[in-house]
Amino acid sequence: MQNKDESRTSLLSDASKRLERALKYVKISSDAIARLQHPKTSLSVSIPVRMDDGSLKVFSGYRVRYDDTRGAGKGGVRYHPHVSLDEVQSLAFWMTFKCALLDLPFGGAKGGITVDPKELSKAELERLSRGYVDAIADAIGIDTDILAPDVYTNATIMGWMMDQYSIIQRKLCRGVVTGKHLSLGGSKGRDTATAMGAFTVIQTMLHKIKLIPQNTTVAVQGFGNAGSTLAGLLDKAGYKVVAVSDSKGGIYAPQGLDIASIRKHKNQSREMKAVYCHDTVCSIVEHEVITNQELLALDVDVLIPAALENQITQNNAADIKAKYIFEVANGPINSDADRILAEKDVYVFPDILVNAGGVTVSYFEWVQNRSGWYWTLEEINQRLQEKMQIEAQQTWKIAQDLTIDIRTAAYVHALNRLGEALDAKGTREQFVHN
Repeated sequence: MQNKDESRTSLLSDASKRLERALKYVKISSDAIARLQHPKTSLSVSIPVRMDDGSLKVFSGYRVRYDDTRGAGKGGVRYHPHVSLDEVQSLAFWMTFKCALLDLPFGGAKGGITVDPKELSKAELERLSRGYVDAIADAIGIDTDILAPDVYTNATIMGWMMDQYSIIQRKLCRGVVTGKHLSLGGSKGRDTATAMGAFTVIQTMLHKIKLIPQNTTVAVQGFGNAGSTLAGLLDKAGYKVVAVSDSKGGIYAPQGLDIASIRKHKNQSREMKAVYCHDTVCSIVEHEVITNQELLALDVDVLIPAALENQITQNNAADIKAKYIFEVANGPINSDADRILAEKDVYVFPDILVNAGGVTVSYFEWVQNRSGWYWTLEEINQRLQEKMQIEAQQTWKIAQDLTIDIRTAAYVHALNRLGEALDAKGTREQFVHN
């Protein structure tokens, strides 16, 4: 059995395999390809934090700007015990293609701190967050690299980071961070953006993959903000959500789950159980307790990995029974599993498309911060839906025209835009011919 460090090595190398496949279907210069194979900047920092008991702990932090040809770097900051430079680089790589795919004026970036935030008090968490910004302040900025929430970070943490950067710059810098509270310049719709974007992609693909909501069973791995919100949207739209899980495990009920009641019960008790709530009374309904691995192998129509990366690998891909997978997490399927799933005729809708709602509304927030003009929730959702529909339709068309899988089509779509921007700066061919 691999240890955790071994299983998480070479994430960037694995992610780059998707780039190699897509390169067969695009015409871009060798210069552009060379640039996209390496991150522009990779920063590792030490963050000393005074703990509540007076002791001093030093945490490792990272910020990677993979490419900024199309605009400032853009990417979240995650707090997790397993954060590493390799992981952050791979996430920044994915963000580069995600922003290009959605035609946003951003490059790709990512950040993180190796920490279990559940072990810190709120005061310690604030000192850590402000210390992180102190350490990376020279590498970020409104036109350089923009932060956002990710795993185990939220609007409060983003507010601390924005405030700390503003203190350093001695002026208010709202646009350096997105995903803030509304009172600090955040955007309406940002908290549900990832789920809303994913829901829009699923709805857009309905008639193409011949799904009828009422006849479609769904399993959602990951009951965090994105996963639970998406499960709720699908439940409300008539899909039969039969299984959900969090980091501790999952629940399964073939007859379907009442997602609103489960969310309400978990928010109150921190426990995940199949319940039906009427007012303040919640009754437990018949269900089966399952592991996250068992959830992935359920016989359902649609599987939605919405937890962490590398959940489906060559070790368990053969167990997957779902016909359609929508990646809400970043990198939940590795490249070796892609091959196995393709042999099983499983349609995989990739993360750089499906979960791009978050960065799209982050872009809206950045625009609103810079203009000082804030949009209504209805305007936000309409703009988001239009953006996701257009790029989902175009990705599907590329897949059909080139007879390739949807993931490769998404990378082709993004590569065409990235290649055009990179080549506009000058290529070997231009110098040779002059």
